[in-house]
Amino acid sequence: MPRPSQPLLSRRLVIETALRLIDEEGLETFSLPRLATRLQVRTPSLYHHFTDKAEILAAVAREIVLEARPPSEHLGDAWMEWFVGLGLSFRRAVLRHSNAALVLLQYLPRDVLTEVYEEAATVLADVGVPAEQRLLIIDGLDKMVLGAVLTEAMKSPADRARIFSGVEPEKLPALATAMDANSRSAAEIYAESLRCLLRGAVNPADLVPAQP
Repeated sequence: MPRPSQPLLSRRLVIETALRLIDEEGLETFSLPRLATRLQVRTPSLYHHFTDKAEILAAVAREIVLEARPPSEHLGDAWMEWFVGLGLSFRRAVLRHSNAALVLLQYLPRDVLTEVYEEAATVLADVGVPAEQRLLIIDGLDKMVLGAVLTEAMKSPADRARIFSGVEPEKLPALATAMDANSRSAAEIYAESLRCLLRGAVNPADLVPAQP
């Protein structure tokens, strides 16, 4: 039998197939033999491209994070919405792959995120946020975004829409009243929470935009 003109596997194909398999079947059942079966190869073939399962999962986490694209505009008054847009983009990326969300807890690609943090620090510097406030904002948003999005990803789609489920008005009247008064979707609440953090961390009077 002649050898194939193209390699049967590539890193790209393995990563894409692994993510698709986790999306479809869940992280709990993911294994190298199942991945090899999906790729129609034998399990040892995977080791030509990856050391072990952990390296594949780390690549899957990286793939998810790379789907989140920072907004292009962050000038003038739009700087705050740049951060909100970045947070929403990350949320969409993770919820598209909610079965793989737990991979991010163990294999969060810090090298990718460091580049985003650098851009965030540049945005804050450009609009005049004092240097001593920048890390506070970046770290606070980082923790808030990761915590909120990964928590939401663990819920079923129906529970995500309800924000809080199983609230009985007779037992939790204050919470039930707040829920009845809420007109925002889960995404809108998330976005407004990011704005609240930014408004609390930055005093507009302290902003001195960087000179070109």
